[in-house]
Amino acid sequence: MEKLFAKLSQMSASLVFVVLVGTLVTLYISAKPAIEEFGAKFLIDSRWGVDVPVDVPTSPDKQATPKATSSSASDAHLDDGVNVGDDDGVNVGDDDINVGDDDASSEISDAPHKVVYGGAVAIVGTVFSTIIALLFSIPLAMGIAIFLSEIAPPSISRPVGVAIELLAAIPSIIYGMWGLFYFGPFIASIFGGHSVSLLVAGLVLGVMVIPFMAALSRDAINTTPDVLKEAAYAVGATKFEVIKDVVFPYAKAGIIGSIIISLGRALGETMAVAFVIGGVFEYAKSITDPTNSIPVVLANNFSESSGLSLASLFYLSLVLFVVSFVVIFTAKHYFLRRGK
Repeated sequence: MEKLFAKLSQMSASLVFVVLVGTLVTLYISAKPAIEEFGAKFLIDSRWGVDVPVDVPTSPDKQATPKATSSSASDAHLDDGVNVGDDDGVNVGDDDINVGDDDASSEISDAPHKVVYGGAVAIVGTVFSTIIALLFSIPLAMGIAIFLSEIAPPSISRPVGVAIELLAAIPSIIYGMWGLFYFGPFIASIFGGHSVSLLVAGLVLGVMVIPFMAALSRDAINTTPDVLKEAAYAVGATKFEVIKDVVFPYAKAGIIGSIIISLGRALGETMAVAFVIGGVFEYAKSITDPTNSIPVVLANNFSESSGLSLASLFYLSLVLFVVSFVVIFTAKHYFLRRGK
């Protein structure tokens, strides 16, 4: 029985490792076309699904022929059709018909082009929404944890503690709907801007991670031995001094762990953020402007993507996976170093 139990435990641990490695390999294989096409520039390119002209090297023979592919509207375009009106921008050809102003008429529809995908807007939106969430949630969560563990009597701390834990069980889509219809307009009435914005997304994320951070920090604070606190009180320390100089240093590892775990959830949250961040591929010029994040891009575009666009989404997934893995590795490294 003991050997069977040991084998089952070993298989469970091995299965987790296989799932982890398999997920990483699958993401890399699926993202490989986009990695080969865009390389590391994908991480700093803010364009998504944008057509750009391709520079095609011309042979010496073609260079000797009369210029027929100029993009100027004033030039006659005779290869594929007839261009009428230098200033009116009227282009009548075999392949297409363009009627518009001067700029529109200057486009050559049959020019070689390609679609460019970049993840910079989504990456920046994910990072800044997570930072806003942590700046908002850490003070509140620490206050809740200290109140429940050190200040409130048991008749209050127990029901409030249960309520905090129940908040963690609320589905994220409910937070998203609340943020879209009530919290977002309320924040916009105070700070201005749009009701869906980077600020609203960060604050909704902060509200979502507060229960996790507060509950884990409370449990960490409760591990402080009473003898240490009583010794501090015996030498005349106030409650604030005991919390600052005794409780926090002793529970520091658990508190930091709760923050890192909450950070991991904020990085990958999808549904709630999809409701309130705006979903536009533009940098937010201010925190009250809409933008985008990696999970939202994945959720909104997977159903209608194929080919290179689908590979680009897998590239974004790989970036999010690596960032999340680094966060968890940092947490494990901290605890292991403390254990030594």
